[in-house]
Amino acid sequence: MDVKLETSWDDLPLMANTSHILVKHYVLDLDVDFESQIFEGTIVLFFESRNRLEKQSGSTKETCRSESNEACRFSTPEPCHSPVTDTRTSSSKTGYNDFAICGKGEKDTSGKDGNHDNPEQASGISSSKYCCDTGNHGSEDFLLVLDCCDLSVFKVEEVDVAVVPDRWREQFDYYAHCSQAPGCGELLFDTDTWSLRIRKTGAQTATDFPHAIRIWYSTKPQGRSVTWTSDQSGRPCVYTMGSPVNNRALFPCQEPPVAMSTWQATVGAAASFVVLMSGENPAKPTQLREGRASWHYYVTMPMPASTFTIAVGSWAEMKPEICSSEDLAAETSLTPSEADFRCVGVCGHMEYPCRFQNPSATTQEVIPHRVFAPVCLQGACYETLLPLVRPCLSAAHSVLGTHPFSRLDILVVPANFPSLGMASPHIIFLSQSVLIGMNHLCGTRLCHEIAHAWFGLAIGARDWTEEWLSEGFATHLEDVFWAKAQQLAPHEAWEQQELKADLRWRCLQDEVRNYPEEMQVLRPNKEKTGHVSDSGSSVIKHGLNPEKVFMQVHYLKGYFLLRFLAQRLGDDTYFAFLRKFVHTFHGQLILSQDFLQMLLENIPEEKRLDLSVENIFRDWLESSGIPQPLQTERQARAECGLARRVGAEVHKWIRVSRRPQKRKRRETEEVFEKLLPDQLVLLLEHLLEQKTLNPRTLQSLERTYQLSQQDAEVRHRWCELIVKHKYTKAYKDVERFLQEDQAMGIYLYGELMVSEDARQQQVARRCFELTKEQMDRSSAQVVAEMLF
Repeated sequence: MDVKLETSWDDLPLMANTSHILVKHYVLDLDVDFESQIFEGTIVLFFESRNRLEKQSGSTKETCRSESNEACRFSTPEPCHSPVTDTRTSSSKTGYNDFAICGKGEKDTSGKDGNHDNPEQASGISSSKYCCDTGNHGSEDFLLVLDCCDLSVFKVEEVDVAVVPDRWREQFDYYAHCSQAPGCGELLFDTDTWSLRIRKTGAQTATDFPHAIRIWYSTKPQGRSVTWTSDQSGRPCVYTMGSPVNNRALFPCQEPPVAMSTWQATVGAAASFVVLMSGENPAKPTQLREGRASWHYYVTMPMPASTFTIAVGSWAEMKPEICSSEDLAAETSLTPSEADFRCVGVCGHMEYPCRFQNPSATTQEVIPHRVFAPVCLQGACYETLLPLVRPCLSAAHSVLGTHPFSRLDILVVPANFPSLGMASPHIIFLSQSVLIGMNHLCGTRLCHEIAHAWFGLAIGARDWTEEWLSEGFATHLEDVFWAKAQQLAPHEAWEQQELKADLRWRCLQDEVRNYPEEMQVLRPNKEKTGHVSDSGSSVIKHGLNPEKVFMQVHYLKGYFLLRFLAQRLGDDTYFAFLRKFVHTFHGQLILSQDFLQMLLENIPEEKRLDLSVENIFRDWLESSGIPQPLQTERQARAECGLARRVGAEVHKWIRVSRRPQKRKRRETEEVFEKLLPDQLVLLLEHLLEQKTLNPRTLQSLERTYQLSQQDAEVRHRWCELIVKHKYTKAYKDVERFLQEDQAMGIYLYGELMVSEDARQQQVARRCFELTKEQMDRSSAQVVAEMLF
């Protein structure tokens, strides 16, 4: 019997029984309807063959990491030849290779009176009326469990297909044609809050279960994986993101990270829209009937379903003035048939067309890329973002080597996007907040998201509670990439990175003070990390807690741990090791010990001292608060030159604030130095510690540094000063920030309400009223709790 999952109110359950059956490939065929705010269509799931799973289970870093390898193995059944029961799917087409393909059925519109939301009415069965075995034992029917929520499922059917070959040159064409094959019998299904459960009468084991199934469904406007909104130009758009429920409200899938799969997707939309997606090909629209177009993308590198991303809108493309021959050549070189290089025993992952084994890819410093944004932001993108892409990509390659993905789209997303950025395979989302001010915030955030191509995507965490394996690495690497992108001298790079460490240290102290201890632990499952139930289901600790979205503990403690280890080894040795680690583990899922054990093996005995996996677990990953080694290091270090100069400026401003309004004639004016953006942030944080600053000083501060025109990190601290000192003349800057910088404004709402000042509370409520309909759901929930 399956192990019962122990969950609390804020844990996210991963229900899919991945130990028994694995999805090998998804084929999505969806239409976008902005009027009803839904995606509607079909998804075809192809399941894994016995041969592939046996290869995986024999590997030292197998993808199917269940507690019993035997539970993962099942055969691909022969193609079914049951009579077609739905005449709408029986119109014939010409055969394809050695099996017949029947016409794709029309979309099932039955149940659109709302009955499909009721499991009993939708499927004719209820979980209370039958008992299915979720494993491959016992005498009841085998039950396929998929992660699913906020979806309307109309019909599930077996698909009449032959076995799909493992040859990359043919495989994706086969999948596309197989996905249009006729149904050969409807399957029974049931839904609950977090899952879709499917069975075939008489199929008692995973081996007996159909090789492929088709699910007819639609999303719901309130679905938690999909955001329907308007862009900054007022045009309708939709995007998906790494929400707390991942992609299960976009399509039924296997969410646990061990369920690595490939996919291809065709999305139809009005011809005026651009469809961007996680895909290796830079898709171009195919015209359908008048006024409609379709876009097709595919991925040949197996990835967790949670990494799939889509964005549909009236996006404008920003093209560089000179398009390199390298970029032009790539436009015609990215099809599965032409990318048919294979692993030759060096890589540790399952077989796929791997760039690490492609000589031309290993030397490609800058991968082909496109930049998109709402029309009204074109100018800002040309000025700030576009010039940074090539140097940041080149810097990343100089540090880590081969880019794991063959191309990149970058999209500036709507104002309600609740983060400064998000990385998915082949596509990065950036907040509009990074476009304002100098290029520093844009460059560092772009570097952070580019780093996720290696850490978070090409190398993923086997247990999602170990977020530091993604965010800690990206935070540490963003500094290194950005220094190289700016072509800084070594001492300048060191100064900038030390200043950044000072800022992150201050932020970490705030995080530790303000969040519950149990949410400060980087490895909350401890010795059970990576363990799953018998079926493969598991839970993500605090995965549904809305506050978790805004926490930075896993970014910061992970960053400081990696910085600590790099200092112990020395940068040259550490980054040489990191390149070796990437080459060893790309295409795989890891736990903390995989990284730490390999690292310690590369540290000379004389430098290892008291370092061990157990000690690092104890001091850094399995305890709340600030790690003791970090406390010791921060107490012993001296301030860098950039921070010392900030200290001198702080003293000047304190003197200015303490002067009487009528000064003596002999007193000289203070002369202030020009400061870098991070220095401005540190300056404002020091001034926030002052009990009082008079309005005259605040006015002078704004004029001296043009604070309202600086980047979002600087303006956030400026808004904090405004709120703290009730500087009413600048309330417009706070209102602007809350509306235009929603990715960072949540904390300000709290500050406005805590002050118990009627005017400030009025500002908070007015801004929330103006933005709440478009605001990200988690953000709106947290803000509403502050205000009401």
